[in-house]
Amino acid sequence: MSKYTPDQSETFRCPWCLGFKKYIQYHDEEWGVPVYNDKKHFEFLVLESAQAGLSWATVLNKREGYQQAFSDFDYTKVAQYTPEKIEEILSDTNIIRNRKKVEAAVRNASRFMEIQQNYGSFSGYLWDFVGGRPVQNEWRTLSEIPASTELSHKIAIDLKKRGFKFLGSTIVYSHLQATGIVNDHLVQCFRHQEVKQLAR
Repeated sequence: MSKYTPDQSETFRCPWCLGFKKYIQYHDEEWGVPVYNDKKHFEFLVLESAQAGLSWATVLNKREGYQQAFSDFDYTKVAQYTPEKIEEILSDTNIIRNRKKVEAAVRNASRFMEIQQNYGSFSGYLWDFVGGRPVQNEWRTLSEIPASTELSHKIAIDLKKRGFKFLGSTIVYSHLQATGIVNDHLVQCFRHQEVKQLAR
């Protein structure tokens, strides 16, 4: 990965990302960018499931560890993980060693592919919930941004019916934010308009 130097000008960013360079880079380059690639969706599902009860900063710092432990987020490979492979992953200090979360990631890989079979792609399945167009919010303060919405609740219920684990409404909303299905950059953040223009 190339070295990233955050803009040191007066550019306004969403305040939640101002902890360290990797966090700022994630905000500036990834968060809120519309995702149409299934592999990227699976990566975020694994990471957001791992985040449950923790901070995103913690997960972000272990992202490379997850990439290695979960076969570069190749869901076809993850779905085939054996109990022995799961034990191997649980001994890896470069990830969050929570058995239920790791087992959920493996289970979810199979459910993920079932959705692909039924809808053509996981991305298409998710984007159908918003008619293929991102929800463009107009928040001005972090306190206005909800932890979950009717949309995330609806998707979480559907995923649960399909057998997904560790993907409740709050985690699903984080996924919608991260993958640009919802644009939750504050309106004064320089990325708000940039992300808005990336929608298909």
